[in-house]
Parts: sequence; C-alpha cells; structure tokens
Amino acid sequence: MLNRGWTDKQSFWMQDENLNGLAAFLAVAREQNFTRAAAQLGVSQSALSQTVRQLEAQLGVRLLARTTRRVSPTEAGERLLQQVGPRLDEIRAELAEVSALRGKPAGTVRLTATENAAHAVILPALQRVLPDHPDIKVEIVVDYGLTDIVAGRFDAGIRPGEMIAPGMISVPIGPPMRMAAVAAPTYLARHPRPETPQELLGHNCINLRLPTHGGLYAWEFEKDSKELRVRVDGQMVLGTAPLILEAALAGLGVAYLTEQQVRPHLDEGRLLRVLEDWCPPFTGYHLYYPDRRPASSAFRVLLEALRYRADSSLRSSSGSESRNPRAQADASLEGDR
Repeated sequence: MLNRGWTDKQSFWMQDENLNGLAAFLAVAREQNFTRAAAQLGVSQSALSQTVRQLEAQLGVRLLARTTRRVSPTEAGERLLQQVGPRLDEIRAELAEVSALRGKPAGTVRLTATENAAHAVILPALQRVLPDHPDIKVEIVVDYGLTDIVAGRFDAGIRPGEMIAPGMISVPIGPPMRMAAVAAPTYLARHPRPETPQELLGHNCINLRLPTHGGLYAWEFEKDSKELRVRVDGQMVLGTAPLILEAALAGLGVAYLTEQQVRPHLDEGRLLRVLEDWCPPFTGYHLYYPDRRPASSAFRVLLEALRYRADSSLRSSSGSESRNPRAQADASLEGDR
C-alpha cells in the first residue's frame, strides 16, 4: 500500500509538470519559433527548450520537428495542439475570471482590427477605459484580412458589419460609413474628372494589395440600386491605407478610402472628391466574437465601452447583438466594405 501511494504521488506530480510543459509546447507550436515563444512566456529560450524536451521524454513521443529554419509540430504534436490547446485556453480564461472576483476587472484582451478601426474606434474607447482599470491590458493586432479569431486566439475582431461571417456574435461599435474616391487638385488639373466608375479605367488609380487573398481590391460603387465592382489600374500598388492617402495627397493618382480618413483633407482642399453620388453609406464597424467562448470581465468592460449606442436605422431596434449578419466575400482595406 505504501508503494502504491508513493506511485500515485509520483504520477500526480508528473501530471502537474506535464501541464507546465504543455503550456510551453503550445506556445512554441503556435509561434513555430522558440525565440518568440520564450518572449511571450517571459522565460529564456534555453529554459523553454529544456521544458519541451522534458515533456517529450515523459510522454515518450516527439512533439516538435526542429530544423535550422523553423519549428513545426509532428503528428503527435499537431494532435495535442488541436485537441488540448483550446481546452487549456478555456482553463486560462476561467482562471482569469476567478481572479477577477477579487473585485476589479483584470486580464488581457486581444483584438484584431484594421488600422482605421484601431485609430477611429478602439483608441478613443481605451482612453476612457484604461485609466480607470489598471489591471486590464489590451493587445491590438492590425490586419486587413478576414482573420480567423479562433485560430488566432483573439478575443474578438473588428470589421464592417457586412463582412462578418455567420455564427458570430456581432455588436455595432460605430456609425455607418461611406467610401470616398479622391484625388489631389494637381492631379485633377491634368486629368478630367470621372463621371462614372467605369471612367476610372482611364485614370491612374492607387491600388491596394489584399494581404489575405494576395489580389488587388476591387473598388465597389452603388447608385440607384445598381452595384459596380471596378478593378482599377495604375502605377502604384500599396499595402496600407495611410500610404495610399499619402500618395493621393502627392498627386500620384485617384485613391479610394473611407470618408473619415480623407475628411480633414477634403475640408482643407488638399483633396477633391469624385463620384460622390456613387458612394452610399454602409454598415459601420462591428465587434465580433464566437458565442461559445466565455467572456472575461476585462472583455465585458471593453465591450461596453465600445458599444455604439446612437440611434441608427442600421442597428437592430433593440440594440442587441446580431448573430447572423451578411458575410462579405472579399477582404478590403481599413474601413472598407
């Protein structure tokens, strides 16, 4: 009986060590890099490598395939990553929630958003929230594509409402938006103003390269219930809206950005608008997240700070979350449709 009790204790502590090793393995497998994973966990690279090797030795199976260029999970490692990883994330979320019972919301909230959404919506909300909640941390990852927030381990994403896939809880956090086709006065002095979207094909347009699909963003217009998608051409293809705006201000071509981004330059005459009647309002920014993930106290505080409360015909009459918005096929630039 004594031997059996000692064996049970050994087994218990080995399982506890395995949990620590598992957390280390998951960080490396997700980052596919020991250096980044060590920085994330706040440990040295050598200590992290040793922890993972101990886990492999205890399990008797190799979990990571290491080369000089990358680290990737083996078949056994991939199984742990897919099956155990989400469960450990849930445990961490629950522990954070229990910790929040001490009376103050606490924890880290990870968000993915376009650059325009981060500047226009998130940062103003954080200015109101963070000074009063010192135990809340927020990480914002700027991404122009349609990010899988579950795979990326984000708490939520922020995109225009009509881009959000079905099955997500969607909360409006901003007013309706409009796109704007603009150009500098110097450019329009050399080129005739386009009267229809098709006439853009004869202009030097500043294109956006979509990071998710690798293709160029097709400019979308609508008038009298007629929708057009124009694949413009020009001398410049850029990867971010701020660069596109800078190029337009320099007179290098026609740009297609959100009205909010170009408004100060329109007011000051640095940019002129074209095809305004082809750019109707569309659904503004929404915060979206999977309904099966428990919301932490920190996330709930941030959600309430972001929630858009102004009356709008584009919101539901109750102002509650929507679970089935229309999905948009193409990703787009920051703030677009």
